[in-house]
Amino acid sequence: MQARVIMLVDLDYFFAQCEERRNPALKDKPVVVGVYSGRTEDSGAVSTANYVARKYGVKSGIPLYLAKKRLEGTEAVFLPVDDEFYEQISDKIMQALRGYADAFEQVGIDEAYLDVTQKVHGSFEAAKALAQKIKDDVKNQLNITFSVGVGPNKLVAKIASDSQKPDGLTIVKPEEVERFLSPLPVNRLIGVGRKTSAKMGELGIKTIGDLARYDVQRLVEIFGKNLGVYFHNAANGVDNEPVQETGEAESISRISTLKENTRDLALILEKTGQLIEDIQKELLQRRISYKQVGIIAIMTDLSVRSRSQTLETPTRDIAVLRKTVRELFEKFLGESELEIRRVGVKISHFVKEEAKQKQLTSFFRNT
Repeated sequence: MQARVIMLVDLDYFFAQCEERRNPALKDKPVVVGVYSGRTEDSGAVSTANYVARKYGVKSGIPLYLAKKRLEGTEAVFLPVDDEFYEQISDKIMQALRGYADAFEQVGIDEAYLDVTQKVHGSFEAAKALAQKIKDDVKNQLNITFSVGVGPNKLVAKIASDSQKPDGLTIVKPEEVERFLSPLPVNRLIGVGRKTSAKMGELGIKTIGDLARYDVQRLVEIFGKNLGVYFHNAANGVDNEPVQETGEAESISRISTLKENTRDLALILEKTGQLIEDIQKELLQRRISYKQVGIIAIMTDLSVRSRSQTLETPTRDIAVLRKTVRELFEKFLGESELEIRRVGVKISHFVKEEAKQKQLTSFFRNT
């Protein structure tokens, strides 16, 4: 069977790079793009910093007052997030990237997976040339640089894209996966946050190689079946998830900003409760049921996280929606340590009432 060839394109320090593109005079200065809360002049968090600012220890998620302190005495420029401008540039880049892929999946304003297996006939050498061509084309047309990771699956491509930033290109062939992953710290795997990393450290697991060699049964006992198996597979570079468009054509979603950045479940559920009622009205008007419930969390560093759950049977019961949203946020807060800035609720996989009725009728006819 032909090995897959997957690329992960990660737009370098994207918001700050967009600002440099708009105003080239910023290029050699520390540039910080911040999310200002409006409570005081300096309250808020760093969304993105360019590499000049990063040399001073300024990174995503730290408070703006701390970034200003670290950049005292420099020609630092602090700018507010300009979502609309960044989205315009992102849309143009994503449109260009789509043209190079057999299958395409955008996973954020600044990240996308490309399955190029057919395009390059399974050749990693051809993929290297293609990746370089894409980088050159986007740089020439839109004046934006990005880092690319190329691997046999999404997991390896993602880790590879982080290896040589900015403007990097890292290729990991199937036979190189173990050698590439093994020495890396275990927190380079998606899903291994600070708490999980500390727990693994207690077990003597420091690197991805340590995790790959660790007894899978013990991992299941410690982290539960799903996570234990995932950690074992991921550490061994196994990931069969396809590259595919994520946004369903049919979905209903509502999103809103919280009064304050928080990890408090009660505050989050108070806001999602309002969103759920709004969604419920539309469901009743359209006479549809749904089978999938999702939550959206926009964090203080402006990263977008989402979780979803597929129900056993279609429903439009508001109690089921409330319960599922609560469970998804409980689980999410256990996995993430950042505070949440905005929350959203999304439902999809719709079934019209007539279709449900037809299913029931045919069931009774056949029994």
